[in-house]
Amino acid sequence: QSQPVAPAAAPPPKKAPARAPDARAAKRAKTRQLAQLSFGDAFEDEEEEAAPPPKRPTSLKCPDVDTAFLPDAARDAAKAQRRAQAAAEWLAAQEEAKKAPLQIAYSYWDGSGHRRKLTIERGATIHTFLEKAREQLSGEFPDLRRAAVENLMYVKEDLIVPSHYSFHDLIVAKARGKSGPMFDFSAREDVRLVGDVRTESDAVHPGKVCLRAWYERNKHIFPASRWDNYEPGVDHGERYTVKG
Repeated sequence: QSQPVAPAAAPPPKKAPARAPDARAAKRAKTRQLAQLSFGDAFEDEEEEAAPPPKRPTSLKCPDVDTAFLPDAARDAAKAQRRAQAAAEWLAAQEEAKKAPLQIAYSYWDGSGHRRKLTIERGATIHTFLEKAREQLSGEFPDLRRAAVENLMYVKEDLIVPSHYSFHDLIVAKARGKSGPMFDFSAREDVRLVGDVRTESDAVHPGKVCLRAWYERNKHIFPASRWDNYEPGVDHGERYTVKG
């Protein structure tokens, strides 16, 4: 007997072909995505432009605390500049003051006084003054014709003033001698020759010009016995009272 023939297997169902994506829908989706990205970037840019950068503090010092004692380069530089400017102005004023005329009353001393006056610049040294005094006196006193300036002395308020000092130096320093101020050069009487030698009047004494040789011969006799060398800042230990 013949075997029964099995029925042939049915072929597998065919898959439906994949549907092609709608090109228009894909294009619209891409456009929406690009638009979102574009607007988002613009919004972020606007926020970045609108937000100001954070300010850094210019100083870390507390405004309620006195910090003047702390180092401050700008303040120190400004202070140094002000000091330099003030110093320059002071020096300029001093140079101008030295040019001012100054009348000097003095007495040529050879045991008695011979009063004279001469006018020089305030910045002139004692050496310059002695040279002019010698010229003024040499016509009347023959000893001075042969004397060099180095052989003359200038004595103010019982102090022998070295020749390198200027009258300006004595004025600025407000120098004082044994018997009165050394920075006033007007003509007054020597109070010790007319009254109490321990009393200083409000009138200063004229300086004395004398030969060094005369001083060496008479330094044990008044008034030369009282004369000392002038040294700035030295207290000569004698005090005079002032009348009135």
